[in-house]
Amino acid sequence: MSVARTWRAWLVVVALAACGEAGSSISDDPFCLQVLPRVAAFMERARQDHPTADAPGYGGTVVVGAAVELVGGMNAATSQGYRAMEHQAFVNLMTLIDYDEALSPRPYLAQSWEVAEDRRSITFHLRRDVLWHDGERTDAHDVAFTYEVVTDPRTAFPTLAYWDHYVKGPEGVEVLDDFTVRIRLEPHADFLDPFRATAILPEHLLGDVPRNDLAFHPFGTQCPVGNGPFVFVEHALQERWVFEANPAFPSALGGRPRIDRYVYRVISEQATLLAELLTERIDVYLQPSADQAPTILERADLELRSHRFREYVYIAWNARRPQLADARVRRALTMAIDRALIVRAIGGGYGVAAHSTVPPFHWAYDPGALPVLPYDPDGARMLLDEAGWRDRDGDGVRESAQGMRLSITLEYGTGSRQRQDIAEIVQAMLAAVGVEAVPRAIELATLLERMNTPGLRDFDGALTYFIPDLRLDDTDVFHSARASQPFATTGVTSPEIDRLLESITLATDREEGRALWREYQTALIAEQPYTFVFFPDRLIGVNRRVRGAVMDVRGELVNLREWYLEEASRP
Repeated sequence: MSVARTWRAWLVVVALAACGEAGSSISDDPFCLQVLPRVAAFMERARQDHPTADAPGYGGTVVVGAAVELVGGMNAATSQGYRAMEHQAFVNLMTLIDYDEALSPRPYLAQSWEVAEDRRSITFHLRRDVLWHDGERTDAHDVAFTYEVVTDPRTAFPTLAYWDHYVKGPEGVEVLDDFTVRIRLEPHADFLDPFRATAILPEHLLGDVPRNDLAFHPFGTQCPVGNGPFVFVEHALQERWVFEANPAFPSALGGRPRIDRYVYRVISEQATLLAELLTERIDVYLQPSADQAPTILERADLELRSHRFREYVYIAWNARRPQLADARVRRALTMAIDRALIVRAIGGGYGVAAHSTVPPFHWAYDPGALPVLPYDPDGARMLLDEAGWRDRDGDGVRESAQGMRLSITLEYGTGSRQRQDIAEIVQAMLAAVGVEAVPRAIELATLLERMNTPGLRDFDGALTYFIPDLRLDDTDVFHSARASQPFATTGVTSPEIDRLLESITLATDREEGRALWREYQTALIAEQPYTFVFFPDRLIGVNRRVRGAVMDVRGELVNLREWYLEEASRP
């Protein structure tokens, strides 16, 4: 089911668009009309210079389906969301380094690097054979440009904690030659991880764009020009992204991908996603719900994959609301919720109950060493009594001394049956301790806006999920200095949490780090800005004709360029 044009067709369509012909789905933005013909022309030459290998395992289209749009697209400077970042790193763009299966850094765009003896600078030596998809060479100037952009506050890079201990702006980066760049920093833990997570952007295309305009630039979603293994072809909002194999991808990195075309389909309803997998209209279904797992397991032509992951499902409590301002109330809400039951009933046993942000695969994960809040409805009732919330009129819902009802609207994103089921279970559990929770489905983008817009934060409780980076750092979420930033949704502030977050990021010794993580999690559990519900295992439904796919904690597309299809299944 090909939905992409060939690059020859792109040349024709872009030319027609430039002449004012109607009927083209290509963006008519002047930037796109300038860059797309150059990409098309270079790809045409590249296919002639690098013909597809006449060998088994090459060709065909792989279609991946998921429920979310790639918000921000390929704009690595401003996009938010795990799926977009995954496509930047593994599909259309390149990062300086990536991680192997043991989560150890290895070369990618950077073929090597050295850390100064005083650990105050990193020098990256770049590959010389990486080309942007318009034919320009990727070089140190692109790296320096990207670094300056993401550390510039005008850009509004979403994950500020990446660069907390780096020298920001032009003072922090030096181009030593066209393929060597030095970046300055203060010694700290896991300092290489930002270069795994942040894709490099083309200076020759974006260098003149004002920093505060980058988030709205058509490069992100209308005509991205990458340097990675797949070349952008088409984007239909809330429908699909289409990419084709890059014939000029360096042979030392495996050369052009084995599949001809990769399609990412956005399908908001999980029932529809499952139906599309079962009818072979998609090859890979990212994140089926646990109750869909048996259907996938029944099919001989399908495989259900699962692995531990860094995502956690949580309820954010807005401490700006008077009924949620007291940490005792927030702790009581958590104690009233049977998280182990939710893992069994809603998660199908695929996952573990959560008590903090530290995921099961992380080296600091040790729930046995924490004073976790147990499922304890009687203890929850005692805490609520202590905090002054009692059922004063006998209607089953507690009130404050001033007569305010302990009533909470619990919002969750539409399209997720799992979130709906969790919200309804939580509603019943909280009712048992005298708390009125009213579930409310809301469009996910609207919910995130209500949660993440400083000055708005118009919610009581929000049931959603978060995917932290492999370098775990909660600064952007819980440090009081970030209270006006997008991810600081709850309004909870604590000098002790601030102190520990600052200490953790500087701890380069893991034994010291483990002790600090225990202290930090203890403080976080006491404040309870979130009820951490559970760490779901990542589930993926895969048609068995897709071969060679590695999917693990690094991501589901980590080796997309090596995927291939059985010979008989390729068109």
